[in-house]
Amino acid sequence: MRARFLGTDPNSQEGQSPTLYATDRTDRKTYIAQGWIVTDHQALADIGDVPDGEVLIEIPEDVLTLYQRDQQEEDN
Repeated sequence: MRARFLGTDPNSQEGQSPTLYATDRTDRKTYIAQGWIVTDHQALADIGDVPDGEVLIEIPEDVLTLYQRDQQEEDN
C-alpha cells in the first residue's frame, strides 16, 4: 500500500501538523490520518472500548476539508 500526501492543518505549528493521506488500496478506498492521540478521560469514556489494532486520534476540521478536496479532484 502506498500513501499519497493530501495536506496538513494550515493552522498548525511546525512539527505538530495533523495530516491526511490517501491510500492506493484496490479493495476499498481508505485514508490515513495523522493526529493527536486522544487521552481525554471523558472522551474515552464516551467512546468506550477500542478494538486491538486501533487507536483514537483527534484531527482538526480543516484536515477533513482535504478529504472533500480529494473527492472533488477525483470527480473531475
